[in-house]
Amino acid sequence: MKIKSKIEGSDDWLFIEEISDNYSPNTPLSEKNVNIKSLPAQKLVNYQLSAGGLFLVHSTMQFNANVKVLSEVEGESITSQFIFYGASPNADKKDTKSSRREGSRHNIRYIPSIKGKYPMVPDIEYKYFLLVLSKQYYFHLIDQHSLLHTDFVRGILKGKYTSFSAKDLPVTTEMKRVINDICECKRTGELKRMHTESRILELLMLQLEQMQSGVEEVDKYVIKQDDLRKLERARDILDAEYTYPPTIIELSKQIALNEFKLKRAFKEYFGTTVYGYVTRLRMEEARRLILDEKKSVGQVATAVGFNHQSHLTDAFKRYFGILPSEIKANDD
Repeated sequence: MKIKSKIEGSDDWLFIEEISDNYSPNTPLSEKNVNIKSLPAQKLVNYQLSAGGLFLVHSTMQFNANVKVLSEVEGESITSQFIFYGASPNADKKDTKSSRREGSRHNIRYIPSIKGKYPMVPDIEYKYFLLVLSKQYYFHLIDQHSLLHTDFVRGILKGKYTSFSAKDLPVTTEMKRVINDICECKRTGELKRMHTESRILELLMLQLEQMQSGVEEVDKYVIKQDDLRKLERARDILDAEYTYPPTIIELSKQIALNEFKLKRAFKEYFGTTVYGYVTRLRMEEARRLILDEKKSVGQVATAVGFNHQSHLTDAFKRYFGILPSEIKANDD
């Protein structure tokens, strides 16, 4: 497949990449930084990364006139797109029109082939984070038969343009953190490839989790700075103790934040409930132990805090859409 983008009226492409339709784990990563100073652009910076079946671009752009960005995808792809927009740092703080345009949104889409024009308003700073995956790469990350994306896969198999969510959703703080982690990674070679792929899977997981929970108003609740530190502390505790995590009451006492605030603020800040976060940690570790360390399902159940093997099996099926034994079979 091929993906390309440019400013309407310009002869220069912001990017133009030919991407393999195959998932090729042995293909080396290719990185590129592009800083464009012509056109009506006050700021236009692209970070690009590509490999077999994957293209990633992180753009910051701002214009001094109304322009349209032309984008074109030739061939089938799954895209995960994040858009952040807000008043320029140099804009007049009294400009209420600019302040009303601040926000963020994201979605996952299957695109059989498409051309589009996207208008850009002057003096608004836009930041785009776009993942373009081949079908094979996407299904390598998330099993085609997983219950996590049944309707979405149905659209893919029909070759029909499909959005995972009927409308774009706001970007959570945890999604922003993962995006920054991808873009600021200092590793090189195979370590960078492993890091990038693991973070892409985490980002897709966060998107699917939010879309399934129906969380849409994550930006409406303002969390105090002091409470943010307490939430970070809560997450650190859960990261360390997810096998046998504290109850909500115990956790609220440990971080000195009442139960109501803890439950509400945790969901707003991290895009999932405390229980959902613990479940994610347990399931991701269970998957790793099965695939990487070849542990038995009984051993894994004990390792991630389940008293009975059947409890892990049920939770694993609900989370990934397949049984632990099936993921072992797929790996073999």
